Amino acid sequence: MAKKNAVIRKLPAVETLGSATVICSDKTGTLTQNIMTVTEICSINGSESGNSEFGAYLLSHGALCCDAALQIDDGTVVATGEATEKAIVLAAYQANIIKSSLDKSYPRINEIPFDSNRKLMTTLHNSPDHSYRSVTKGAYDFLINKCTHIYRDKGSHPMTGRDIAKLNLLNNAMTKKALRVIAVAYKNVPKSSIRSNPADMEKGLTLIGLIGMIDPPREEVKDAVALCREAYIKPVMITGDHVLTAMAIGKELGILTDPSQAITGEELSKMDSDTLVKVIPKYTVFARVSPEHKVRIVKAYQSRGEVVAMTGDGVNDAPALKAANIGCAMGITGTDVAKNAADMILTDDNFATIVSAVKEGRGIYDNIKKAVHFLLSSNIGEILTIFVAMLFDLPMPLVAVQLLWVNLVTDSLPAISLGMEPAEKDIMKKKPIPQTKGLFADGLAFRIIVEGFMIGSLALTAFVIGYHFYDLAAGRTIPSVGRTMSFAVLSLSQLFHSFNMRSERSLSEVGVLGNPRLVASFFICSFLQVAVISFPPLAKVFQVVPLGIRQWAMVLLLSMAPIVIVEFQKKSNKRYNRKK
Repeated sequence: MAKKNAVIRKLPAVETLGSATVICSDKTGTLTQNIMTVTEICSINGSESGNSEFGAYLLSHGALCCDAALQIDDGTVVATGEATEKAIVLAAYQANIIKSSLDKSYPRINEIPFDSNRKLMTTLHNSPDHSYRSVTKGAYDFLINKCTHIYRDKGSHPMTGRDIAKLNLLNNAMTKKALRVIAVAYKNVPKSSIRSNPADMEKGLTLIGLIGMIDPPREEVKDAVALCREAYIKPVMITGDHVLTAMAIGKELGILTDPSQAITGEELSKMDSDTLVKVIPKYTVFARVSPEHKVRIVKAYQSRGEVVAMTGDGVNDAPALKAANIGCAMGITGTDVAKNAADMILTDDNFATIVSAVKEGRGIYDNIKKAVHFLLSSNIGEILTIFVAMLFDLPMPLVAVQLLWVNLVTDSLPAISLGMEPAEKDIMKKKPIPQTKGLFADGLAFRIIVEGFMIGSLALTAFVIGYHFYDLAAGRTIPSVGRTMSFAVLSLSQLFHSFNMRSERSLSEVGVLGNPRLVASFFICSFLQVAVISFPPLAKVFQVVPLGIRQWAMVLLLSMAPIVIVEFQKKSNKRYNRKK
C-alpha cells in the first residue's frame, strides 16, 4: 500500500478500509490539484484587468496581506507558501508588483492571523507618509459584514444596499464558475488607536474588490468518484469554500447531482444532533464548514451505522481524524498533529489514493479469509485422518515427522501465496464488508469443516488402498506403502486445494495462472514432496518407501479430487444464487 502512496500507521485500519461506506474528503488539494491561479478580478463596477490601475491597487493590497514569498532566479519565479496566497503574489508579479518591494515600502508591524472560523486575515502596515493602514483579505461572505465603505473612483465611499446587492451578484457569478473568491479590504488606522484593540482593525473596512482563482480538479478523481459509487461507497466533499464554488466542483466530479445535496456550515450549526443524523444521508457537499463541523458530520454518519473515512491536514482537523473510523492525513500539506492523529497518511494528498487504499483493504481482507480457510480446512483434514484411524483401530496412517513436514512445508508456502493474491477485478463492485460481520460468516465455517472432511477422507482412502492392496497382500504388518500413499495424498491434495481458495468463482473463470506465487509454491512443494518419497536418504528419515507408477497414478487421482469436488460445489452455489 505504501507503494500506492498510502502509508498505514495502524494495522487495524487495513481491515477497516474494506468496510468503509463513506469517504469525507477536503476539496482543496485532495479533490483538486492545489494549484491556484488568479483568473478574474472585480471592482464594484464589474470585471477588471489585472494590469489596469485598479488591478494594481487591488493586487498590491492583496499581496501585502500574504505570507507567501517570491523567489526570482535568472528569470524563473517560484512562489512558496499557502496555495491561495501564492496565486495572489504571482498575479501581483504579473502586474509588475514585487512582493518583497512592497514589504520594504510598507513594513508589517502587526497582524491577526488567518482563522478557519473567521475565514479572515488582517495585517497592519506602516506607510511612507508615516500613517498606518490595515489590510484584510478572506472569504467574501465573511468580509462583507465587516465593511461599511466601498472603493470607487479612487476613493472610499459609504456602502449602500445597492452596492451590496451588486457585490453579491458578482460574487455568485464567480463562485458558479468554480472560482475561489477572496475579498480584499483596507482601513486607515490612526496611530493613537493602534495599541488599543487589534480587533478594531477588522471594523469599518473599505472593500476594494474581489479576486477569483481556479483550482482545477485532479484528472483521476472523477474516475475515482465513479468507482466509489460502483463500490457502494458514498463520496462526500467537505470544504471551507463558498457553497456555489463547492457545488460547481462537486458537479464536475460527479459528487453532486442535485443542488439540494449541498449544505453550509451555518445551516449545520442551526441543527441539533438528532436532526442532523436524520437528514445527513441527503447531503454530499458541505461548504463553509469549520473543523468542529467535521466532527459532527463524522459522528452523524457513524450514528447511522456508517464506516467513515475522513481526510484532514490542519491541527484543528485532529479531533475529526480521531473520531473517524479511518483518519487520513495529508502527507504533503498535513501538520504533524494531523499525521499523529490519523490511521493512514496519503503521501500524494490525492482522493484517488483513498479509493485505491479501500480496494487494497478489501483485497487484503479477502486474502486473510482465503489463507484462514485454506489452513483450517487442511488442518482439520490432518486431524480427521489420525482421529478416524484411531476410531476404527487402524494402524497410524501418518507418523509425527510426516505431519510436521505437511504443516511446515506444504501448508505454509501456499498460505503465504494466497495472502498475496491479487484483488479480484470485480472487488469494487461488491458492497463494503459490514464491521459486525464475522470472519466465518456466509457459511465459511461449514465449508471449512466439509472441505476438512474431504481432505481427511482422501488421505484415509489412500491409506486403506495402500495398506490392504499392497502391504497386507505382501504380508507386511507395517503399513509402509499405505502410510506413504496417505502422506503423499495429504500433501498434494492440499496443494491442489489451494487453487480452490483463490476465488468463489470457478477456476475456468479466474484462470489457474493468475497468482504466479501460488503456481511457484505448487511446483516447489510438489517437487519436495516427490523428493522425500523418491530420494532414499530422505525416504529413510520420513519412514516412507518408493511408489510404483500405478501407486503414483492413484495418488495423483485422489490428490486432484478437491478441484473436481469444489468446482462442482461452486457451480451448484452459482445456480442456487441465480434462482434466489
